[in-house]
Amino acid sequence: MENSTQESHLRSENVVTYDSPYPLYAMSFSHHRNNHQYVAVGSFIEDYNNCVDVLTFDDETLTLNSNPSLSFPHPYPPTKLMFHPHPSSISSPTILASSADFLRLYNLHNDAFEPVSILNNSKSSEFCAPLTSFDWNDVVPRRIGTSSIDTTCTIWDIEKGVVETQLIAHDKEVYDIAWGEAGVFASVSADGSVRIFDLRDKEHSTIIYESPEPDTPLLRLSWNKQDLRYMATILMDSSKVVILDIRSPTMPVAELERHKASVNAIAWSPQSCRHICSAGDDTQALIWELPTVAGPNGIDPMSVYSAGSEINQLQWPAAQPDWIGIAFSNKLQLLKV
Repeated sequence: MENSTQESHLRSENVVTYDSPYPLYAMSFSHHRNNHQYVAVGSFIEDYNNCVDVLTFDDETLTLNSNPSLSFPHPYPPTKLMFHPHPSSISSPTILASSADFLRLYNLHNDAFEPVSILNNSKSSEFCAPLTSFDWNDVVPRRIGTSSIDTTCTIWDIEKGVVETQLIAHDKEVYDIAWGEAGVFASVSADGSVRIFDLRDKEHSTIIYESPEPDTPLLRLSWNKQDLRYMATILMDSSKVVILDIRSPTMPVAELERHKASVNAIAWSPQSCRHICSAGDDTQALIWELPTVAGPNGIDPMSVYSAGSEINQLQWPAAQPDWIGIAFSNKLQLLKV
């Protein structure tokens, strides 16, 4: 992307596009650092019958190829997809997790993804309150944390298939969850708060931010893995991105306010603690470089990309940090940074 605040009309070799037969929402990149990286995309059909397509991205030929044998049906639209953060070797199993009605794990075996477990966080019912999101702990990869509309966050030991702990985290629906360290996670909720939890002290949580407008839900949360002091969140129906420093709660250290419509997704750079991308209903993906001191007129993005319609989802993959993935309408696009 050009390093300017002008709209980037990217040359064709800087954009790779996949056209799906369905509207897309969830997406994830595998962590294998070889030529054939997997990209999983989930359909967004308002129906029980949905599907996950697994594409291969070849960064030498710049192609995204669908492989029908890797695709599989999925109940309801997946709210999130994630590949195992640490496949130990190229030959190790490729595991993909999804959230919707349950947390599901799939294993790549003989060129097909096979379901290995369905995890239900409800102790009292065979049904589970819908899961809004989840995050895979990259320090302790047997741990996955899920967030649910029933106000809980559930920490799973996926190797044993058991609940490690379940916390009533908020007063209202929990919309997103993100790990910071091995036993520390944060969550955001319809109650308008960002809370940090430490599994060594399950009775307490720390509120580090609350919506300035009472009861304005916080929808997404992204923890800066390069500098754990910083996280970012977005508010419902808001065009700004709020940057938080957990050492100075309640007051944002920056607010990024150049979107012209609601922001839907945020992702920190996997390689730089000062770069973040945001995308929204204004069809734009903006890359920001956070200054050490913000000027009086706010911060301008360093590059702007315009998509064909509202951008619903965004990923900045650790194994391919030169590319950003966005989903809009029925398209997945990879943008060369």
